[in-house]
Amino acid sequence: MKIDLKNKKAIVCGSTQGIGRAVAVQLAASGADVVLISRNEESLRKVLRELPATKEQDHNFIVADFSDPESLKTKMHNFISESKPVHILVNNTGGPKGGEAISADTSEFIQAFSNHLICNQILVQALCGGMKKEGYGRIINIISTSVKQPLRNLGVSNTIRGAVASWGKTLANELGQFGITVNNVLPGATKTARLDSIIQNKSKLSGKSVEEVTKEMLTEIPAGKFADPEELAYAVTFLASPYAASINGINLPVDGGRTGCL
Repeated sequence: MKIDLKNKKAIVCGSTQGIGRAVAVQLAASGADVVLISRNEESLRKVLRELPATKEQDHNFIVADFSDPESLKTKMHNFISESKPVHILVNNTGGPKGGEAISADTSEFIQAFSNHLICNQILVQALCGGMKKEGYGRIINIISTSVKQPLRNLGVSNTIRGAVASWGKTLANELGQFGITVNNVLPGATKTARLDSIIQNKSKLSGKSVEEVTKEMLTEIPAGKFADPEELAYAVTFLASPYAASINGINLPVDGGRTGCL
């Protein structure tokens, strides 16, 4: 099976590092035209130069800060008016800071809801019309295994990720008739800056060394390893392909078996 996304256009959010960057690289390697989204133009230009490309491919980027939804809405309106239809949307946004839900200020929930669900909604509304016309759409939300099993000390993240998962399932039911699928990919512990931060925080809270915390986390994973970002990218690329036309509305953990439920 060879995944060929030639003549497909993809938008990948949070694509200058970690999982988002790996997804952008893999989609480009599979032939898609990739549009990167992030708030840092310098980082976007660097990743753009590194994307695999043939003469036929046309990669680009949009500078957008998800803390400003109205600005994102304007930028997407301008992009759509000047661009060919987008077939693939990968929603990927850095998670809220750690901490218990009971201790979080209400503003943290509001900001996280805006950064994640509201901005996802803006992107889908902007791109959905083109997907319908093309009869092909793949909306893939990078969330967290916390939608199946809440994670300790990530109260705000657990809450907002769950909302995004339910939103995605609702959209899957609404858009399936148009050849558009909506699926959620749930990363477990993955080798990113986010994981480094979580390990550092656990170390400070527990008084244990980083090495001890890392070892404890690894014992919770049947595969005995943290996932590489590329492994998430392979799952996303398959879901973005024509082969996944009948996979719709699912939560797909990529976690080495850590999640303790089906």
